[in-house]
Amino acid sequence: MWASGDYPTLAADLIWSLGPVLVDAVGVRPGDRVLDVAAGSGNAAIPAALRGGAVIASDLAPELFDAGRRRAQEAGAELEWREADAEALPFDDAVFDATVSCVGVMFAPHHRRAAGELLRVTRPGGRIGVLSWTPEGFIGQMFKTMKPFAAPLPEGAEPAPLWGDEAHVRELLGDGVDDVEARRQTVTVDHFDSPEEFRDYFKRNYGPTIAVYHRIADDPDQVRALDDALVELARSHGLRTTGDALQWEYLLVTARRA
Repeated sequence: MWASGDYPTLAADLIWSLGPVLVDAVGVRPGDRVLDVAAGSGNAAIPAALRGGAVIASDLAPELFDAGRRRAQEAGAELEWREADAEALPFDDAVFDATVSCVGVMFAPHHRRAAGELLRVTRPGGRIGVLSWTPEGFIGQMFKTMKPFAAPLPEGAEPAPLWGDEAHVRELLGDGVDDVEARRQTVTVDHFDSPEEFRDYFKRNYGPTIAVYHRIADDPDQVRALDDALVELARSHGLRTTGDALQWEYLLVTARRA
């Protein structure tokens, strides 16, 4: 799914600023061993490397790495790119000083398994930082809008935006961490001149949206209904014409490995 469309372009256009926010919150220092889980094209991994971290950017979709490598080279950042499943990371226990994920690990279907891996690979006293879209925010509401048209979740899977619920994340990390801090913030997205432009951009570039449209492609009425619903979503959040901006809410959680 994530290799369809053009997620690296979307990340660069809309949310590249979130990576440095996460890296700053975790406090990456020169020499830190850093793992970015579900790194995509590196919007957290690259800033971490620029701060002097020894960084591994890991993702289940290595098709995203070429764009990341180009961007890293342009920025003068050196890091390693590694194919890896967030629910079964190919790293030893307690080897990273900081483990982060920027709107990435939230899409691993089995939340407890993925959270357990974040804990396992982080050394005692190391930092964990996760940035996720909230259920109530724009992207969470976009997934709610698409849900009637989407395939059911696999058995045992949980909705991605639950990672944007503080109580859920605290429960996932449990007594494996201390010094937990959680705060809701927003990123301003002013890339679109109309609700229709937003809809078409996501239909073209965003893997989850592409997957839903692919599922209903043979039903013109459903396609039309989803088209209209996404336009209404953007309009209801204040996007009507050129100059309007969307505010996308996320939850930023940082903690120290116990």
